[in-house]
Amino acid sequence: MAFDSHSFILHDVQAFPYVVFRSAAATPGYAAQWQTEMDALVACGLPFVVVHEQIHYDEAHEDRKTRALWLKHNKDALGRVCRALISIEPDAQQRENVRAFAAGAQKAFGIRQEVVATAEEARDVARNLIVAAF
Repeated sequence: MAFDSHSFILHDVQAFPYVVFRSAAATPGYAAQWQTEMDALVACGLPFVVVHEQIHYDEAHEDRKTRALWLKHNKDALGRVCRALISIEPDAQQRENVRAFAAGAQKAFGIRQEVVATAEEARDVARNLIVAAF
């Protein structure tokens, strides 16, 4: 699937269906661009995963609220194509903290959450989930 990579600021779609969230680009006020990009990913209709290579904790309240509302309103459509949100956290203790948070997010938004230690593990999980989709 080819996307116009210039229209994606927050997500690296070059290796689609392996989509990497660029947390460094998520500066305050980013939620509108995030929505546009998520709409495009969902509209493509093909299975994909979103990978967070760095966990971004200091999100602005308005961005968090906007994302949460989009996720709530697009839960079913996103669930049809997004196979998982995969977070990479090398630190074992932090990984457990992220897993606990991810469990709540999975219940709230219905998107599978995986937390792994390395980028290699993330690629393996993604590959297995995408292959299983076909």
